[in-house]
Amino acid sequence: MTKAIILIAALLVPCTAFGFKLPGGSGADHQYLAETRHEAGDRVMLAATTPEAGLSRALGIPPSEIAETDDPSLEAATDAFDLKLPEEELPDSDIPLTFNSKVSYFIRYFQDSGHNAFAKWLSRSERYIPMMKSVLKKEGMPEDLVYLAMIESGFSPRALSVASAVGPWQFMSGTGKAYSLRIDPWIDERRDPLKSTVAAARYLKELYGMFNKDWYLAAAGYNAGENKILRAINMYNSRDFWELTKGGYLKRETKDYVPKLLAAAIIAKEPAKYGFADVAYLPTIEFDVVKIPSRTDLEVVAKACGVSTQTIRDLNPELRRLTTPPNYPDYELKIPNGTAALFQVEYAKVPENERFKETVTHVRYRAKRSDTLAAIARRFNTTPQTIAELNSLGKKSKLRGRVLTIPVQIAAAEPEKAAAKAEVKEQPKAAEVQNKYYIIKKGDTLFSLAKRFNVTARILSAWNNLKMRVALKPGKRIIVAKNVAKDEG
Repeated sequence: MTKAIILIAALLVPCTAFGFKLPGGSGADHQYLAETRHEAGDRVMLAATTPEAGLSRALGIPPSEIAETDDPSLEAATDAFDLKLPEEELPDSDIPLTFNSKVSYFIRYFQDSGHNAFAKWLSRSERYIPMMKSVLKKEGMPEDLVYLAMIESGFSPRALSVASAVGPWQFMSGTGKAYSLRIDPWIDERRDPLKSTVAAARYLKELYGMFNKDWYLAAAGYNAGENKILRAINMYNSRDFWELTKGGYLKRETKDYVPKLLAAAIIAKEPAKYGFADVAYLPTIEFDVVKIPSRTDLEVVAKACGVSTQTIRDLNPELRRLTTPPNYPDYELKIPNGTAALFQVEYAKVPENERFKETVTHVRYRAKRSDTLAAIARRFNTTPQTIAELNSLGKKSKLRGRVLTIPVQIAAAEPEKAAAKAEVKEQPKAAEVQNKYYIIKKGDTLFSLAKRFNVTARILSAWNNLKMRVALKPGKRIIVAKNVAKDEG
């Protein structure tokens, strides 16, 4: 009887028959029998080695122990041999958990290259999970959908994607507004952990119904959009998420989305088991809600509560400015738990006309071709982060031609004016500024005049509110010198 060697059969059978593919691969997926890990930034690539090594590793025995057999029936059986990962004992969950090669890949990734990032996610998780689970339960949704927010934003209310998705649930502007989230120059409720969770629960409920109560398809729809998943279902004539990932239509991000969600849920439920025993969890967020009768600075609120302004900002990330919005009576503001009574007493002591003082004005600026956030920030004496946050700009957002809202400090100018007036009263014979003017002639430029009057072109530009590269109009009078002459009276 001819001997059938399992090893030879394994060499002849296509690797795809064993069910081993790169997470999120498409078409001719990369085989990943016996992975060799290559780290490049945050990505981990898997390279196949020899098939016999892969078979021995999958079976859990060394290559030397692969047995021979005289039974010809096993020769045919290898054609249908479906190599699976060892059974993993999964934690209890109200969403279906699966452990396969793709989920295993992301579990290993979070344990290795993604360890620090996942530890931060876990640290923030306890701050928001109790509140989010309460909302999901109230909406009739599985509580473990909170781990969708984990992979979307790491539970960061101020998270901003390159596609300008915002908040812990990463809503795009259109979707957020469709689920009753207010988004305007004063408020962005996509950043409100409570309101955005309500919106996410309602959106997920619709997706769940749309995809015949399949949470994997619903999650994929949350990532790629429901129409993308519906087209994939029609294209491949399948409602199995894992089957849809075998084709090339869905993007890698969507193919990875469900296994990443499952890996995050498995680890977060038993962190110590996966190497996250020493995470320092932030305390659960707790707050009182008070109604603000008229526009009020957050600094006034903070003083009334006896806390820092940053504490009030952290509790109200939906506020885009350091004030409650105008024309919004009885705005519901979150303040530290247990401070409501103190706030009411102290706030009542502040006259209504002193609760808000205009310290910042906001101007509109159309970005030019060569503008960068850093350059615009320097021009207006603010920070790139402030401009990006105020205008919901991602790291790759295009600026050219975009009209931006820019905060400009005005408080500093008022004391200076007051001091100047006082100085004039005390010293009536103070110095006077005398300007020297020049009538522009044909052919004059800022640079030629700067050289002629011994100043820089930038100073001439500032004195006359001119752009550096603008053509000068003949006949126009401009300042070319400023002299200080003391009154000798």
